Amino acid sequence: MTQDSLIIAGKTYSSRLLVGSGKYVDLAQTKAATEASGADIITVAIRRVNIGQDPNAPSLLDVVPQSRYTILPNTAGCYNADDAIYTLQLGRELLGGQNLVKLEVLGDEKTLFPNMPETLKAAEILVKDGFEVMVYCSDDPIQAKMLEDMGCVAIMPLASLIGSGMGILNPWNLSLIIEQTQVPVIVDAGVGTASDAAIAMELGCDGVLMNSAIAHARDPVLMAQAMKWGVQAGRAAHLAGRMNKKFAGIASSPLTGLVV
Repeated sequence: MTQDSLIIAGKTYSSRLLVGSGKYVDLAQTKAATEASGADIITVAIRRVNIGQDPNAPSLLDVVPQSRYTILPNTAGCYNADDAIYTLQLGRELLGGQNLVKLEVLGDEKTLFPNMPETLKAAEILVKDGFEVMVYCSDDPIQAKMLEDMGCVAIMPLASLIGSGMGILNPWNLSLIIEQTQVPVIVDAGVGTASDAAIAMELGCDGVLMNSAIAHARDPVLMAQAMKWGVQAGRAAHLAGRMNKKFAGIASSPLTGLVV
């Protein structure tokens, strides 16, 4: 484990890429793409993916086992706080009492934009109930700060709309959130390709979560590998520090000691 590892709720992870588990053609492709991504944390839509709710159907845990990965239950498809809380209580039971969860409360079916009043309500109740809440939210620095102050263990602002693949639309808001936040900031939603992931990491995000960008690629396994490299390259560039931008051409070779 390197000193640059991602730490969430006191647990250390070697990868800063988090991936979803939906939209693949079958469990075999899910397994191959997950392995290629190098991710440690795999998020699961409790209302859509079987991890034991139906004991007679194939389970995601058969190919993405808890012994190897941190399975992160999420509330995809929930449009109010009550449904989200119930879903995560079910997830905790299915995963043997695990408290680490991803809260996601949506506003409508067209945009899948987060419903922030319901998100704040659910987060407060879940934190008080002992959950370690990673929370999908808008890129509003004020609401992000409210969620952090409640005790959420990771802030997950959108880059653009879920499943849109439009990339980082508002890097300035993300930068404001990164600057003020003491817990990990993980971009969630909107990443379309590896350069988007790299940009998020160059901005200073602690990680990137994605699903559609990998599962909807022509070659999901190859894209998972590209995303892994994109996150690693962006993180390295952030740590290295980019050169200053200048409004003039600057010669790349010395201007003194010319030989001719």
